[in-house]
Amino acid sequence: MKERIEEACGRKVSRETFERLFAFADLLKGETARQNLISAASLETLWERHLIDSAQLVRFEVQPGASWVDIGAGAGLPGIVIACLVDGPVTLIEPRRLRAEFLQQVIDKLALNARVIAAKAEKASGRFDMITARAVASVSRVLEISIHLSTGKSCWVLPKGKSGQSELAKARVTWQGMFHVELSFTDRSSEIVIATQVKARGR
Repeated sequence: MKERIEEACGRKVSRETFERLFAFADLLKGETARQNLISAASLETLWERHLIDSAQLVRFEVQPGASWVDIGAGAGLPGIVIACLVDGPVTLIEPRRLRAEFLQQVIDKLALNARVIAAKAEKASGRFDMITARAVASVSRVLEISIHLSTGKSCWVLPKGKSGQSELAKARVTWQGMFHVELSFTDRSSEIVIATQVKARGR
């Protein structure tokens, strides 16, 4: 499994990092029994469907030590996984209290370079090199609620399943920038939208 993680994220993973990921998987399983973080059906494929799927986003990091923000962090996918793998700080934005509390507990237990903002993305502040959101909203909506978190040179990495191309086409109506679509490492029928130099049309 360690080799699979390394292949997905495109970098070597230390034993300590892998142990953190393993510990997170256990914490996630335990918490799912208390609150609905991920579906019971997906627990059997937790590593491939969630952890490795999240880890692959690290491949698109613009520079070592980049700052990340995960919008609608939920169960910590991909934010906690990213925090296990990168050197830079990771911010997890999650408005639901119980989920935010769980994320903070995981950060504390795993001693991660991460923090939780218990609010909606629109109310959050800060500037980040990398912006991601998994299963939160359409590309256009994610850009709308996160553009104020951009440095102007930020890179959005947005897993979109099979709807990447169609969502991107709709987003181009109101947003301009450098956009392209990558295929998912874990599912070649799924897509990841990559966006840089993003700004609203007419600005």
